[in-house]
Amino acid sequence: MFRRCLLAVSMLALALPASAQDAGEARALRILEGTPLIDGHNDLPWALRQGYGSDPYAVDLTTNLDDSTRLHTDIPRLRAGGVGGQFWSVYVPANLTPVDAAKATFEQVNVVRRMVAAHPETFELATTAADVVQIHGAGKIASLMGIEGGYSIADLLGLLREFHEAGVRYMTLTHSRTTTWADSATDAPKWGGLSPFGEDVVREMNRLGMLVDLSHVSEETMVDAMRVSEAPVIFSHSSARAVTDHPRNVPDSVLSQMAADGGVVMVTFVPGFISSAQVDWTKRMEAEAGRLGVSPGATPADPRLTAWAEANPRPDATQADVVAHIQHVRDVAGIDHVGLGGDFDGISSLPEGVEGVDAYPRILAALMAAGWSEADIRKLAGENILRVMRATEAVAASKAGDRPSLAVIAAAGSPD
Repeated sequence: MFRRCLLAVSMLALALPASAQDAGEARALRILEGTPLIDGHNDLPWALRQGYGSDPYAVDLTTNLDDSTRLHTDIPRLRAGGVGGQFWSVYVPANLTPVDAAKATFEQVNVVRRMVAAHPETFELATTAADVVQIHGAGKIASLMGIEGGYSIADLLGLLREFHEAGVRYMTLTHSRTTTWADSATDAPKWGGLSPFGEDVVREMNRLGMLVDLSHVSEETMVDAMRVSEAPVIFSHSSARAVTDHPRNVPDSVLSQMAADGGVVMVTFVPGFISSAQVDWTKRMEAEAGRLGVSPGATPADPRLTAWAEANPRPDATQADVVAHIQHVRDVAGIDHVGLGGDFDGISSLPEGVEGVDAYPRILAALMAAGWSEADIRKLAGENILRVMRATEAVAASKAGDRPSLAVIAAAGSPD
């Protein structure tokens, strides 16, 4: 019943007359003039690597690219979306060897730096909450960096420190695969959460002042990390499992702990994570693939599975789905613990009405039409993640006299 009522409210907001919707979006943009909208996760650096040889000059980001490329991000749409701060993901795939992952992640850090250098009138690197506020006040987009997968440190705390020195300010503890020290949400568990070395990683992140990101990790890893970390945690791009039952989403058992932790869940827009209809469709497609004896992700696709998909079209996710997840996180975790983490340019499709980084005013207008106050919108947009950043910086300051950890991981394949 709750979900049906919430979706009805969301659809009512989306059905506003054009004049009212325009007024709502204009109101949202006015709010964002004083409060930076900080998105927790954008994969444009990887899109540049894959499609443009890691060259920020190979595509004109100063023009609206929605019709000419498959990119979700460009400078005009960032401006139209009121984006004031962006955590750029320095993602590399989870199937790389540790050494190759570390190398590729440093290359991605360099892509971000070159992208910022290519557009100094728009972007400026940030490493602290104060930087974000100052850069936004100067009319630019504060550019932060986050590692997406703990395999990028190759089991070396020294590399973690080097990434922090290079400007990285969060690390997602896992990606799609369980690592040598932490369980993933979408892979077989090995450690029952964090291994002892994984706990050492979290402690060293606290000492450095690096945000502990729990998107992609198992529920057990979430709980372990929240127990170990002295600083609040973040979910840079995750949604609510009670609304859409996907392992990448945050269960209510964890959302209910966010107030005590002080952290923030930055709701993502990935269709497969926010649409229950898409989750159900995926299960049916995988069952059909199993019946046919083929891999659902094979390239090229088996023609029989393609025919099934054509006869059974995948349902669309919508902006109303996004609003439902934001509302649920607020209801369970509290208004101080919800944010935005779109995952633009890291996914092949987007919800209807959320086709690019210019969608934020539409989402905020829908929330205000459903009863959110301007104070609520400021917290969602940026105040919550800024508070978490300041708290993390304060924990690091309290540890300024502590020596770097010399912890090492046990022999490969054995418990710590």
